[in-house]
Amino acid sequence: MNTALIFAGGSGQRMNTRTLPKQFLELNGKPIIIHTIENFENHPQIDAILVVCIEEWIPYLRGLLEKYHIQKVKWITAGGDTGQQSIRNGLQLLWSDPLVPEDAIILIHDGVRPLINAGVISQNIACAEQYGNAVTVTPATETIINVSENGEVSNILDRSICQMARAPQTFRLSDIIDAHKKAEADGNIDMIDSAMLMTRYGTVLHVVEGPFENIKITTPVDFYIFRAVYEARENSQIWGI
Repeated sequence: MNTALIFAGGSGQRMNTRTLPKQFLELNGKPIIIHTIENFENHPQIDAILVVCIEEWIPYLRGLLEKYHIQKVKWITAGGDTGQQSIRNGLQLLWSDPLVPEDAIILIHDGVRPLINAGVISQNIACAEQYGNAVTVTPATETIINVSENGEVSNILDRSICQMARAPQTFRLSDIIDAHKKAEADGNIDMIDSAMLMTRYGTVLHVVEGPFENIKITTPVDFYIFRAVYEARENSQIWGI
């Protein structure tokens, strides 16, 4: 069983949206979260979708799912105080469902990362079937430096061997929920992403290279990039370029 866990718990503070969470901002009359979900809805290897959402926005999300005829979303649950806790809430719901096998493949994806494509989803599933996990990456295009607490450059990394972790990040259900349980027992509740969580508890990760445009929409600039890429894709389909 292949299940997408899409977490959309952000409030959009860095987007300056004030009242509307960033995942519900619209492009071409369609919210970002729906653009994201449709990539998994339309993929033949995805069996079901779970969405983690800000609790008070769950009724609004349900309305959107009905409006856009989304059929594969089987569960919706409230997020937590951190991204890690939000993902944990979703995983626990899957773990408690007797219809979801313990070895189900779970693709964890940001609700505000709508430029994912079908090929990367397929590669994540294939990699996880073979190795037990998959982390989507893209090559670093800028010089990466380490900075000390007093603002001094402490190390400059070789860009040619650096990759940027993105999403989906894909794991067997039993493996990822076991890592979450260990993290909670250790008091680690705010790790930056699932890849960091899994490596902290000894998992060797395998990578799938994704497109550079598979960005997370966090700031207004990201939204403009999303719009430009989306419109370029639309034009290429219309004009065959």
